[in-house]
Amino acid sequence: MKPHSTPARQGAVPESQDKPVADKTLKLKTLVYLFFILSACTVLYILLCPQLCWLSYQLLEEHKRPLATASGALSFEGYSRVPDGKPLVRAQCHQCALVSSSGQMLGSRLGKEIDRMECVLRMNQAPTNGYEEDVGTKSTIRVVSHTSIPLLLRNQSYFFKQSRETLYVVWGPVRMMSREKVGLTYRTLQEVKEMYPSLQIYTLTERMMAYCDEVFQNETGKNRMKSGSFLSTGWFTMILAMELCEQIFVFGMVSDSYCREKNHPRVPYHYFEKSKLDECRMYLAHERAPRGGHRFITEKTVFSHWAKRKNIVFNHTSWAGG
Repeated sequence: MKPHSTPARQGAVPESQDKPVADKTLKLKTLVYLFFILSACTVLYILLCPQLCWLSYQLLEEHKRPLATASGALSFEGYSRVPDGKPLVRAQCHQCALVSSSGQMLGSRLGKEIDRMECVLRMNQAPTNGYEEDVGTKSTIRVVSHTSIPLLLRNQSYFFKQSRETLYVVWGPVRMMSREKVGLTYRTLQEVKEMYPSLQIYTLTERMMAYCDEVFQNETGKNRMKSGSFLSTGWFTMILAMELCEQIFVFGMVSDSYCREKNHPRVPYHYFEKSKLDECRMYLAHERAPRGGHRFITEKTVFSHWAKRKNIVFNHTSWAGG
């Protein structure tokens, strides 16, 4: 005889069907909850973004502000003299020309305007000889990457004999630039100083290098090392110029949107290397590189933000209305 079974109540859902319904309800509630969290975070970001950008700007303004000395000159603590390690001390410049090494300088005929500036900042091995009409002749400060020192050494007569009034500021990684451990590049700079005793050579301190990384992260939201980015010499030059100069006129630097526009003229990456790579092709390749790239376009976006608060004027027409 079969055991008696209790008939199911009409309309009741079997237990095996209750669990999937409950799981779906839980998932739906979770999705709704996450949606509200994301919405709240978005609103919070929109509200706080101006304040965060302002804090980043304040860091740039205050963290490395040069100190006034008894003589009235300024002491720039982030720059260390070779070989004694003393900080850079000099008067502030009222007007500075920051001259790009870009092929945009070719045919510009800006040389006389550049030379009228109180101070002129140049980068790496960019020469003036043969290009005077376009880039001028004056070189107050030359900011140099550690990788460009061998290029300067190939033309010592021009860079170290004829340009004795120029102050050199060299940047690079600690392992190459350490004064205490006598890194390879630092040792080379010591030898150059011995050969040309009147030459003024400074390096960025380890703290200053870290500060430049910190500014990059605060401005872009990206950690320089983790994002595989290398800062350009232009980045270090602009930060120095903002400390040194009351007003900055930037010559030959295109805007962050220029290379993404159609029908822009092709120019060489460097004005003194006419047969080399195209400027925009180089910028875009570096910007897209997963690792080891200079983020030229990203840096120009940051510069455009700084120009809204600092006295920075870009000469190139691509910045008009920016």
